[in-house]
Amino acid sequence: MHISTGTMRKISALPSHAGRPRRSWVAVPIAAGTVALAAACAPAGGTSTAASSGSPTAPAATGAVIASATTGLGATLVNGMGRTVYEFANDSSGRSTCNGECAHDWPPVAAPATLPGSVPGVSGQLGATTRDDGSKQLTIAGHPVYTFEGDSAPGQTNGNGITLNGGRWNAVSPAGSPVTAASSTSTGY
Repeated sequence: MHISTGTMRKISALPSHAGRPRRSWVAVPIAAGTVALAAACAPAGGTSTAASSGSPTAPAATGAVIASATTGLGATLVNGMGRTVYEFANDSSGRSTCNGECAHDWPPVAAPATLPGSVPGVSGQLGATTRDDGSKQLTIAGHPVYTFEGDSAPGQTNGNGITLNGGRWNAVSPAGSPVTAASSTSTGY
């Protein structure tokens, strides 16, 4: 008997049962394909952990405009979705210089209509600046803040310490100063 991979074939050479020919389907190629597909779709090594995402404790989404969280860099600021917040060294006098393609790579953190007077765990003063497009951007200790497109999960710090879009980017501490420790994850940017 010849079995062709990826096809099913009726086998009718088996003895009949009660006058009817007995038929069965050769399902080995289907089962093998199912197992291979399941293995290909499963995450490598089982489940994802905070350590594999570059974050000892991935911050939960809080919905707050800004919060302090522990990442692979220590205490850093995150937005309401738990994404690390960065500052751009080229910004000056509380004004953003990251526009166009830069703002695509580093989305500005929008300032809420009403800024909270204080945020637990955040000692840097919250403020807002008006961007070139007229939108309001959150500032911490006078620095406009951004998230990074290269961070795909809460708590990642892939943008820390890299030079991109003409300047250096650093995560922001709860006081509003740049975190200068090396990032625990790398993106190749």
